[in-house]
Amino acid sequence: MTLTFEVDPAVDPALRDGVLALWADVTNAGGAVGFVSPITPDEIRPALVRHLVAMTEGRTRLLVGRDGDGEVAATAFFTFNTHPLMGHWVWLYTVMVHPRHQGKGYGLDLMAAVERAARTADGFAAIEAIRLTCRGGLGLEGFYARAGYKEVGRIPGAIRVAPGDDRDDVVMLLPLT
Repeated sequence: MTLTFEVDPAVDPALRDGVLALWADVTNAGGAVGFVSPITPDEIRPALVRHLVAMTEGRTRLLVGRDGDGEVAATAFFTFNTHPLMGHWVWLYTVMVHPRHQGKGYGLDLMAAVERAARTADGFAAIEAIRLTCRGGLGLEGFYARAGYKEVGRIPGAIRVAPGDDRDDVVMLLPLT
């Protein structure tokens, strides 16, 4: 079974609830997606609402991956730069694959879909690179490197997971040109 990817899916209650459940499940399994475990979908809801508002304003786009049952199994949010000197690259946020699907190659499938979308989807014509940050100490740099991203910066101790547990904020870049 593979995932089916879609850029800019219709946002309805099923998608909203699917993304919330995915985000909570990924976080509670130890994923580094903006929160720490334990967390509930209700605690994540304000962050998702911010993403959805940015989508309605045209500042953010969603790539969703669905499994064979049609359930939300993966996501990545693209955020366009509003700074006039940085409009040629996008930020990638909230990159997730559901824990039940991890270890099947779906993470690299998601990253390939991200790259395809940035190269071919309407509205991405001027995009020359994708930039993301990841939490150090989890091996994520290696995963993104396998997807073609290069580490271009690191801010030591910028992410405080818990008192006494500071992690590096690692900046990764994928040139598209």
